[in-house]
Amino acid sequence: MGTKQRLKGVFSRKIAVEDNTITSAANLTLRQSIIPNLLVTILFFLWGFAYGLLDVLNSHFQQQLHITASKASGLAAAYFGAYFLCPLTISGWILRRYGFRVTFMSGLSVLAIGCLLFWPSGVKRSFGGFCGSMFVVGAGLSTLETAADPFLAICGPPRYSEIRLNLAQAVQGVGSFVAPLLAARVFFRNAESEAGLKNVQWTYLAVACFVALLIILFAVVPMPEITDADMAEQETEIVGEDVGPLRKQYNLFLGVWSQFWYVGAQVAIAGYFINYCKEAGKTSAQGSDLLAVAQGLYAANRFIAAGLMTISFFRPRFMLAAYLGMCAVFSIAAMNTHGDAGIALFIMIFVFESCCFATIFTLALRGIGRHTKRGGSFLVSAISGGAVVPPMMGAVVTAHNAHFAMIIPFMGYVLAYAFPIYVNFFNKDAMDSHRETDLNVVPREDAGGEKEAGVSEERENNAVPPAYAGKE
Repeated sequence: MGTKQRLKGVFSRKIAVEDNTITSAANLTLRQSIIPNLLVTILFFLWGFAYGLLDVLNSHFQQQLHITASKASGLAAAYFGAYFLCPLTISGWILRRYGFRVTFMSGLSVLAIGCLLFWPSGVKRSFGGFCGSMFVVGAGLSTLETAADPFLAICGPPRYSEIRLNLAQAVQGVGSFVAPLLAARVFFRNAESEAGLKNVQWTYLAVACFVALLIILFAVVPMPEITDADMAEQETEIVGEDVGPLRKQYNLFLGVWSQFWYVGAQVAIAGYFINYCKEAGKTSAQGSDLLAVAQGLYAANRFIAAGLMTISFFRPRFMLAAYLGMCAVFSIAAMNTHGDAGIALFIMIFVFESCCFATIFTLALRGIGRHTKRGGSFLVSAISGGAVVPPMMGAVVTAHNAHFAMIIPFMGYVLAYAFPIYVNFFNKDAMDSHRETDLNVVPREDAGGEKEAGVSEERENNAVPPAYAGKE
């Protein structure tokens, strides 16, 4: 088989692929999966930047539009509310019906529209308009994430799933690190002036233009399509049996529960970090700088966590239990400590949050085979926890103070800890079997002894395989 034919088999140029089609994409080796994973990782920087900017906008809108901390949390509620609606409805349906490429392009289109809506919102100085614009931005980003997170989890050898997603999330962390720095030094140098809102308008216009270029890129660049039929076949190779109906995927449902409360706590502490710093005697600009430091450490420790996971001893389930537990510990410590020491303890929460999201996501997708895309939609919708916990924390900040309000994210981390307990004590064999498999680590050999290099021609699955047909 020639090189050209091999590449054609791996990187489909079709715009859409039916979900009952068995392709060669599920057989990609590590080397073959690098290019498509790098392409998708660009998107992680994009929404990392949007998320990092959101944290600073939350605090500065309180000053410029004269609103309370609890009302300012409406911005986060609008953004993350879209994460509840879209993955479970239109985004998840597009992914299952048309595949990853169309979902990426759809999400980017909605994101571009949301960015453009910031212009009239800024002209009218309307907080409600900003919330509406942020909802549309959230709808676009949630659609992207509905495809991007599962894509990275399954594109390549299964044993490296957590490493791939943690590396991409680290790039997202870089975006979150850059955004507060720009916000403090460019958008809100004069926090009381109207120039800040005008700069927000121009920033989102620039983002819209960049997104338009990405739409063209995803339309023309060939990339693999991995279907649920592929995942059913792959799971059968690993465990030797069908995974059963969706309603029995308890590991997935506990992962969704954990993700909901973890993301809620993460968004809450990032959104009110500047309030906490101001109580400790810092200015708003200094708080933005410290938030950038926290986000920088957060991103750096994602790279470190991904590196540790390449060592066999550091199993993802161990690391999740340790990191999430330390988040809860430092939340209580920050609640009872004031001044610079309190800020330092607060920043340590960011350090230990580093690998939690990606590790929860990939462990929850372990072993669900043909339910992978639907499971990914559930996990992305759990990000809507960011619309629930921050308003709770905002209400406590308004009624008391940011220090006392740390009890809210502590509660979130404790509730999220149910999943690490489950995967370490009740489902560890299933987690470890996927971690230890050699599937796709090296090129396969066909019946004649020739290495396939993980490719074959796509074949329409008109006769659906037994492990996929007639199941939920």
